[in-house]
Amino acid sequence: MIRLRLKRYGKKREVSYRIVAMKSTSRRDGRPLEELGFFNPRTNETKLNVPAIIKRLQDGAQPTETVRSILRKANVLEQVHA
Repeated sequence: MIRLRLKRYGKKREVSYRIVAMKSTSRRDGRPLEELGFFNPRTNETKLNVPAIIKRLQDGAQPTETVRSILRKANVLEQVHA
């Protein structure tokens, strides 16, 4: 199963995340199938590749709860159901 989840990177105490598509059995910082966006929790900055995310969701990828909330705030999930 493919999951949309966060991949951690950055320095200690200055963490940022990439939103990636990975197999559910892969480790957190393993090699992703595709990088779909960026999330910085310190500044709430978010950059998303919306067409690629919509394609992955339509193909059956499942987002984690955190990624789902990020996509909900960016109104991406409404575009998938439309």
